Amino acid sequence: MFGLEALDLARIQFAFTISFHILFPAITIGLASYLAVLEGLWLKTHNDTYRDLYHFWSKIFAVNFGMGVVSGLVMAYQFGTNWSRFSDFAGSVTGPLLTYEVLTAFFLEAGFLGVMLFGWNRVGRKLHFFATVMVAIGTLISTFWILASNSWMQTPQGYEIVNGQVIPVDWLAVIFNPSFPYRLMHMATAAFVATAFFVGSSAAWHLLRGRDNPAIRTMLSMAMWMALIVAPIQAVIGDFHGLNTLKHQPAKIAAIEGHWENVGNEPTPLILFGWPDMKAEKTRFAVEIPYLGSLILTHSLDKQVPALKEFAPEDRPNSTIVFWSFRIMVGLGFLMIFTGLWSLWLRKRDRLYSNRAFLYLALWMGPSGLIAILAGWFTTEIGRQPWVVYGLMRTADASSMHSFLQMSITLALFVVVYFSLFGVGLGYMMRLVRKGPKINEGAEPSHGGPGQQRTPARPLSAADDNGEGDHSHSLNKGN
Repeated sequence: MFGLEALDLARIQFAFTISFHILFPAITIGLASYLAVLEGLWLKTHNDTYRDLYHFWSKIFAVNFGMGVVSGLVMAYQFGTNWSRFSDFAGSVTGPLLTYEVLTAFFLEAGFLGVMLFGWNRVGRKLHFFATVMVAIGTLISTFWILASNSWMQTPQGYEIVNGQVIPVDWLAVIFNPSFPYRLMHMATAAFVATAFFVGSSAAWHLLRGRDNPAIRTMLSMAMWMALIVAPIQAVIGDFHGLNTLKHQPAKIAAIEGHWENVGNEPTPLILFGWPDMKAEKTRFAVEIPYLGSLILTHSLDKQVPALKEFAPEDRPNSTIVFWSFRIMVGLGFLMIFTGLWSLWLRKRDRLYSNRAFLYLALWMGPSGLIAILAGWFTTEIGRQPWVVYGLMRTADASSMHSFLQMSITLALFVVVYFSLFGVGLGYMMRLVRKGPKINEGAEPSHGGPGQQRTPARPLSAADDNGEGDHSHSLNKGN
């Protein structure tokens, strides 16, 4: 069907499930740190606005965290079901790395998550803040191990191959492989930026509807400060990541650039737009800027960038896809930087919360960070092809021996279940966002006191069927 084989369906299934999954950890990473900052600011300033925002975003964090855990379990199972030959070949490296993630990050998150979500009225302020910080650190540790495993597949080192299997001989080299530091920083920063625009979009939505209060303004202000500072930093990190990729995966860079061949000793132009044609081996309708490709990728005006024709056809990534996925990511990155700069200009003129054109931009930029993350992952993973472990094992040699019918049925089931299950979860999360923070949500109750029973926060009971939510309980400031 459509010229696809069982291998293609296995790849589509993995791409589909990871595309769903990666959205949740990205927001989880950003929100966990955001919650730690909010609670820290509340403890320091005693400004109840930060407390109200903490309770509001902790509900959204709880829903998002749950969906991330569920979707992540499916990813692990697919290594055994659909990619068993890869697991047999490289499982001695990827298996321990994922185990370390469970033993460190997941246990840390699980150990303190209950205190963070339900212990606001049951433990002291400092202990609760400590729990929030531990959950935030846990999300970053999880990112560390996942990126270590994935980066090793991109730039493997610290191993030997014995009897057709990878054997780790230097775990520090395995973990801190050449691309790992750049990819870790790039992903973690992307999560912070994506969360900032998610938070900023939520604030813009309420301001456009006339709901103007200190909590909403604080949401927008903090989000735009993050965009202003971190989005340019992300661009710098991306540049270093690109130089590292050029060194270790030159075919990926050639595919990203849609660059097919060098002419004499001429520097490489930058192709802004075009349509890479894999069969014709050229980029059609190319719009080029002379010298700029060499300047960006080699930081010189005379060095050339490797071209796709320098690699055998069977070793070339699909340039048509990664050419455009990369440009979507970069284009959204420039929009993020522009949004941050515009917010600064409006802030200086005291119009940040009233300029409707800017608020509409902030609203529509809400999913931009998540879209950029997806585009970046497509660029990274498709650009690695045809290798599942770069230079060591081809993707065609890594899949299980399933039939086309089996893969078709499981892929169809995944699509139906994912859209149904996570569609409901995302819908519920958006209902929470539309409700907005409740002012004085953590005010002192009229009953109870230190050491007495009080009603716990219930993040999953925040929105009832009519969208107004259950606010019969109240939250105090802690002991």
